[in-house]
Amino acid sequence: MKEQLIYNFFDDDELLRISNKIKETEWKTAGEICISIKEKRSFLQKKKTLRELAENEFYRLGIVKTRDSTGILFFLVLEERQFYILADKGINEKVSPNTWDQIKDKMQERFLNGEFCKGILFGIEEAGKILSAHFPVKTDDTNELSNRVNII
Repeated sequence: MKEQLIYNFFDDDELLRISNKIKETEWKTAGEICISIKEKRSFLQKKKTLRELAENEFYRLGIVKTRDSTGILFFLVLEERQFYILADKGINEKVSPNTWDQIKDKMQERFLNGEFCKGILFGIEEAGKILSAHFPVKTDDTNELSNRVNII
C-alpha cells in the first residue's frame, strides 16, 4: 500500500491535536473553524487557482451554510506546499482585509521550519481570538460543522 503524503507532514496524534484545538476554540465562539488538507490536485484542478480550490472546499464542507456566515477554512495542498485561509462574509465584514495575510505569514514561518502542526494550531488560535471577539458564543449555539480534519 502506498503511504499517504499527509504522513510526511502530520502524524495521527497531531491530527487529533488539531481536531481537539478546533473543539476547544469553538467553545468560545459562535464561529466555525475547518481544516481541509488535500494531498495533491487532481488533473482537472491543475488550472484552478488555490483560492478557487478553497472556495470549492468551502461549499463542499457546507461552511457557506453557517447560521451567521461565520465559518473559516484553512485549506492546504501538501504537494505544492501552499495554503489558503478563506473566511465567510460575516467575518470579513468585521475584520480588516490584511488580517488573514498576517496570520498566514506567521503560519508560514512555522511551516518553513517543518512545524506543520504548530502552524495550524497557531492559525486556529488566532482565528479563535478574532471569532470570539466578534462572534461570542450564543446560548443556543450548536456545533454546526465537524471538528475533524478533512483529508481529501
